[in-house]
Amino acid sequence: QLQLVESGGGLVQAGGSLRLSCAASGRTFSSRAMGWFRQAPGKEREFVAAFSWKGATSYADSVKGRFTISRENAKNTVYLQMNSLKPEDTAVYYCAADKSVHSISVPVSAPDYGYWGQGTQVTVSS
Repeated sequence: QLQLVESGGGLVQAGGSLRLSCAASGRTFSSRAMGWFRQAPGKEREFVAAFSWKGATSYADSVKGRFTISRENAKNTVYLQMNSLKPEDTAVYYCAADKSVHSISVPVSAPDYGYWGQGTQVTVSS
């Protein structure tokens, strides 16, 4: 079992930066891919970025070149560095952990994830 707690959200002006953190409890963190998703009002939850247990990453096209996902297994923490933020990045951001350990590929779909945080609000003003 994993419990995930996000932090770092807030209000920022367009062009600014934020870093989200997700702290995980449990002993299987390093064996699982970790992902970030977001959900804007009236929209479906969408994939943002993922970091596999082996070190591979994947990003949504809308955030490539602006967002960077990283992880520190020693701290059971995954991060999302968000630069050059745009108003359309406004959403609740969720951290998620792969429902399987040692997945071969980088999971990019919500059904691949079995553990979710409570979400943290990111608001980008224009």
